[in-house]
Amino acid sequence: MKKKIILKIFAFLLVVGFVGFFSYETGVFAEKERQVKQQPDYLIDTSLEKPQAIDFAIFWEAWNRLADNFIDKDKLDSQKMVYGAIEGMVESIGDPYTTFFTPAQAESFNEELSGEYQGVGMVVGMRDSQVTVVSPFKASPAETAGLKPEDKILKIDDTFTDGLTIEEAVKIIKGPKGTSVRLLILRADWKEPKEFVIERANIKIPTLEKEMRIDEKIAIVKIYQFNKILPQEFSQAAQEIISSQTKKIIIDLRNNPGGFLEVATNVTSWFVKEGDVITWQDKGQGKEKKAYKSEGPATLSKYPTVVLINSGSASASEIMAGALRDQLGVKLIGKKSFGKGSVQEQINLSDRSSLKITIAKWLTPKGDSIDKEGLTPDIEVEEGETEEGKDSQMEKAIEFLNSLK
Repeated sequence: MKKKIILKIFAFLLVVGFVGFFSYETGVFAEKERQVKQQPDYLIDTSLEKPQAIDFAIFWEAWNRLADNFIDKDKLDSQKMVYGAIEGMVESIGDPYTTFFTPAQAESFNEELSGEYQGVGMVVGMRDSQVTVVSPFKASPAETAGLKPEDKILKIDDTFTDGLTIEEAVKIIKGPKGTSVRLLILRADWKEPKEFVIERANIKIPTLEKEMRIDEKIAIVKIYQFNKILPQEFSQAAQEIISSQTKKIIIDLRNNPGGFLEVATNVTSWFVKEGDVITWQDKGQGKEKKAYKSEGPATLSKYPTVVLINSGSASASEIMAGALRDQLGVKLIGKKSFGKGSVQEQINLSDRSSLKITIAKWLTPKGDSIDKEGLTPDIEVEEGETEEGKDSQMEKAIEFLNSLK
């Protein structure tokens, strides 16, 4: 009898406890659901999978507390708050090349890739967490002012660059033609930084120049960047080389900041045999490396070739230089390259904003990492002029080719 009474009491307490727990959980769920319902409608995309094991309740709690308590309600712009949250999320990763673009910033970024924009005409990158000049474009305001690869940009107008992303720095540097920007520059051999005042202009980024040295029977191909029109221009240059008396080739990749991988692969395929690796894409531990291979025609492989590089040679230009050295034994002449060997993919979002995400690192065909390491030249030559006033690195390249039988 006593046992039955005890069991009934235990069952009653269990039911009461369960009902209490269930009521508590239901209340918590209802509160979270209420908070989620207060999300702006345009933020909810039911087509995308939600991250697992991530509780966004604290985000919406902060959003609602801010909206309820901030004194200047007219300064609350929901769209800016969303973009600011995404920027903070991306910035927390700590990778200077992984960034978020608002629609306006995405349009500006794509404008540069098209080959023409307004600014001072240079590519900047990140070196030791410092905004750094990768290379100024030929005849640009930046080059005319005297900026050089590896110049550190300490300050832009009144904004110190410490803590800025590359895109934030570029946004301040660029501007309408006719206006000026002040850059505080520190160079390796300077004791003190110097200020440069540069007037912005329409920047048309050059693609390719070709010079035929008739006496030496050498073709010099200067590639300024790997943009979308380069394959056509390089194809034309290649056909002219093939139909001429040219016996040897110099590929000048100095101050070439890079560009599109598929363009670098296309151009390099004129030298590297079809099916041979041009570069490896390493997506990290546990993932298989992806090979990007030559598609031919490798017509230029029969020409003795050298490649000129310097500290302004980066990204796609390092991929081409590394492939020619590893696959054909081509000598690299000049100074060590920049070492920008990470892969960024631009992902367009539904409102025309976009994410530029580092997804992998580039390796040479032999598996050497380019990122932060760069390519060390086989023949190191300082930049400058010979006693006759000629380009010392170019003259060394010609001398080397002429020494070959």
